[in-house]
Amino acid sequence: MKHFARMSATYAPTLKEDPAEAELASHRLLLRAGMIRKTAAGLYSYLPLAWRSLLKIEAVIREEMEDIGAQEMLVPMVTPGELWHDSGRWEKYGPELMRMEDRHGREFCLGPTHEETFTDLVRNELRSYKQLPVTLYQIQDKFRDEMRPRFGLMRGREFIMKDAYSFDATVEGMQHSYEEQKDAYARSCERCGLRALPVVADSGQIGGDTSVEYMALAEAGEAELVWCDCGFAADTEAATAGVTVVEGTSGDLEKVHTPDCATIADLATFLGVPESATRKALALVDGDGKPAVVFVPGDHEMNDVKAEHVFGEFHLMTDEEIEYYGLVKGFIGPVGLPEGVTAYADESLRQSAWWTVGANESDYHLVHAHPGRDFQIADDNWVDVVTAQEGDACPRCGKPLHGARGIEVSQVFQLGTKYSEAMGATFMDEDGKEKPFQMGCYGIGVSRTLQAVVEQHHDDQGICWPVCVAPYEVEIVPLDVKGEVLDVAERIATAAVDAGLEVVLDDRKERAGVKFADADLMGFPYQVILGKRGVKNGVAEVKERASGERTEVPLDEVADWLAERVAPQRA
Repeated sequence: MKHFARMSATYAPTLKEDPAEAELASHRLLLRAGMIRKTAAGLYSYLPLAWRSLLKIEAVIREEMEDIGAQEMLVPMVTPGELWHDSGRWEKYGPELMRMEDRHGREFCLGPTHEETFTDLVRNELRSYKQLPVTLYQIQDKFRDEMRPRFGLMRGREFIMKDAYSFDATVEGMQHSYEEQKDAYARSCERCGLRALPVVADSGQIGGDTSVEYMALAEAGEAELVWCDCGFAADTEAATAGVTVVEGTSGDLEKVHTPDCATIADLATFLGVPESATRKALALVDGDGKPAVVFVPGDHEMNDVKAEHVFGEFHLMTDEEIEYYGLVKGFIGPVGLPEGVTAYADESLRQSAWWTVGANESDYHLVHAHPGRDFQIADDNWVDVVTAQEGDACPRCGKPLHGARGIEVSQVFQLGTKYSEAMGATFMDEDGKEKPFQMGCYGIGVSRTLQAVVEQHHDDQGICWPVCVAPYEVEIVPLDVKGEVLDVAERIATAAVDAGLEVVLDDRKERAGVKFADADLMGFPYQVILGKRGVKNGVAEVKERASGERTEVPLDEVADWLAERVAPQRA
């Protein structure tokens, strides 16, 4: 038999003041509402109220996975290092991988993700195409040793994640599994009360050729994205957009004295032209230790993730390196580059005939610089490295893109044979040949989703939980915790539970103002407020937390009134 909870017995230590460590509203509110507590940098404990919400998010995910035939299981969080050596990621993953040795000197790591473990699991078990496709998933703690954990659950070191791995015999089969997961992720976001966009993304450490992230839109989101009314959306790290480039004027190459114009903004002001009419130079040393200069439109930035795909583990030159290679900081241009320094240019400049660039001489720039006449960019050195931004042309329909910020809550990848080939995971195809599995992998940040919901659903007073993931759906707030008022409150709470609602009763001996403040802070969707006058008149005041709307409801109708409104809003 179900019972209602009592606030007096609920471990939810609230805070009156904003924690100094919390930068995001969602982080601040989860701490203040007594839902999470920091154990160490990037490590959080989930208190009872947050845990109830997390279980609801997990329940949504499990239902969606079951609907597409994915099977839940669990692998160890600790992974043998030899598997990561097999895949080639032991060194490549970087310092975020927490490496360790056991007492026998064997290498292990705390799993930040489990491609290796799941590939190893099936490589000696799934032997025939007749056993495929198979999709396996788990909901488990992960660990990534972030250099700067921040924003609470958004960028923690330990976090809860659902990760799934599909194994197919063909590319077409893998793409079908990918689409099923992608659709399930969209439904999961919607059912958890999140407004999220599927955006084209970079595959990062996971690898593979195709990836989509689901971004919960939020002004405080750490990721930048661009989107269009036609349905296109992409992370700026992956977006290829049409950049509007303003041409310089035609003519003979001319050197112009530009004192104190070491920045694009200064140069544009001095010349009286828009920044997009200039060309920005970025000097770097590529992953092989070779010097290069990349030219991009003056009003755009080079994207580090895109650049890494081109130049490997590059770094921008230090002032000392710029001087060593014979370059002049702030005045670098493609005409007369020092020997050994290779020129690259962003694809957006390929059709641009007239450039305004540095003259490779302090306090001088060149105007009317013409590619092919005054300098050369080799065919292979036109690269896509700029960060897409608001106002660029949509690659799908050509209309101007909108800019937004988002919180990544999930991501899907088409891995192909990246891991199966490296780890020798094969099956016997119908033609009798050994072939590597076609794989996909799919992750949902469960704990991150919790905070993303709060980031999208809050106001100045506190959290405004959507019913679908609220710790409790209804809070009964008696303003007197003795006598008739408390008796009526308990009867309503019991009736609401009998009507199928999740109820908490604030039976604490606190002032009305404290109860009201905590009720708004914790943000349960409906508040039933009971005072002596209302009880005497036979009515309760019901407040909808999100809208603030208040309704007087007869005492004997409260449970049914609430049930009618809550049921349609459940996940």
